[in-house]
Amino acid sequence: MTIAVLGTLDSKGHEHAFVANLIRKKGHDVLLIDLGTGGQPQVEPDVSRFEVAAAIDLDLQTLIDKQDRGECVVAMSKAAPVFLSKLASDGKIDGVISLGGGGGTALGTAAMRALPVGFPKLMVSTLASGNTAHYVGTKDITMMPSIVDVAGLNRISKTIFTRAAGAICGMVEATVSSDEEKPLIVASMFGNTTDCVNIAAKVLEDAGYEVLIFHATGTGGKTMESLIESGMVAGVLDLTTTEWADEFLGATLTAGPSRMDAMTKARIPAVIAPGCLDMANYGERETLPPEHEGRNLYIHNPQVTLLRTNAEECRELGRILAEKANANPAPTAIVIPRKAISIISAEGQPFHDAEADQALFNAIHEHARCEVIDFDEEINSEVFAQAAARKLLSLINSQHP
Repeated sequence: MTIAVLGTLDSKGHEHAFVANLIRKKGHDVLLIDLGTGGQPQVEPDVSRFEVAAAIDLDLQTLIDKQDRGECVVAMSKAAPVFLSKLASDGKIDGVISLGGGGGTALGTAAMRALPVGFPKLMVSTLASGNTAHYVGTKDITMMPSIVDVAGLNRISKTIFTRAAGAICGMVEATVSSDEEKPLIVASMFGNTTDCVNIAAKVLEDAGYEVLIFHATGTGGKTMESLIESGMVAGVLDLTTTEWADEFLGATLTAGPSRMDAMTKARIPAVIAPGCLDMANYGERETLPPEHEGRNLYIHNPQVTLLRTNAEECRELGRILAEKANANPAPTAIVIPRKAISIISAEGQPFHDAEADQALFNAIHEHARCEVIDFDEEINSEVFAQAAARKLLSLINSQHP
């Protein structure tokens, strides 16, 4: 096995060399890659910074001569992903580890995000204990706190680096077993649609598919979209489109405006439902934006306050849902559970709002050009869940009879 050890060897060369030596002692080969843009590397790399820059025809020396560190880091953060991705796709590396502070973490994780899910990637960082969402993105990057700065070898840093070296070796040595012959279907789920998706998944699994379920928390939706776009997926069961409520209202669990675009790019059959579009997610009650005071709220837990979407918002959400579905050139259908789009929107529940739901359903029917199927069911009913799954199977079969 060959493990890439990459980082800014001009400032943290000795630390990376320490890790590289530990990996070699474990019996693995090392490819030491320099991403530095300052002085000369402290240790001799196997791959120079100029070789990395050449991956995108970057004139790195000219940038270095300008002595603008920020511009150099930005440029190398574009070159490193291209270079590392090529090494991985060519089978020249089996894992990657990097050490860094702010700049090194930005560079290392930028390169790691270009690698496929499942490829071993470990970032030892001074920033690992904070918000790492923009470093990890939608990939399975393991972030390990460095505790002390990556600035020299001492009793703490050597302990952390030794554990990190052992961790990346363990990752590449681990054997992964899966039913790779089974085609994949992705599904979106929330606590309020758990029963629905679990029932539907059973139908799909019985039909010979492997179902990957993503939690519609913003990051979950982005990750699902990334996997769909990769072309690995045979079908999309997007029954929990709640992230669009958060995107529209500026709430906390948005997956961005490109949510539901991946199926169109990959031309993947899809079944879509307006699951949990009755709610937008905010933080603690006191963090609710002032403009929403006086509206229908539900305290899901001390950290999560749900806002009930009104008729005007639902009308726009219905239009968005329909237009996203319309864009997909592959067979697509929208299924509507008219009795409840979440547990708490059912009659007698806190978010029951017949006017808002009707505005949502009317907008879907008005704007959709794909098939729209109404069910006089709640979203978590067995009838609705099984019907949604069977509809997806029929759409997949219609594309590949």
